[in-house]
Amino acid sequence: MAREVYVDQDVCIGCGLCASTVPEVFRLNDNGVSEVYDQGGAEEERIQQAIDSCPVSCIHWR
Repeated sequence: MAREVYVDQDVCIGCGLCASTVPEVFRLNDNGVSEVYDQGGAEEERIQQAIDSCPVSCIHWR
């Protein structure tokens, strides 16, 4: 089973770092917080970079 990336929107502060790091996967929604819009938009290594750089650790694998 493939892993999926998940953003805990209750924790996200909307800094946009993930969207600027991997815009093929993440974007800020109308509420100003991050969301995953394309699970397959980038390889796991790039998604992991966004996970590792998130200042509030709200992005996770599940």
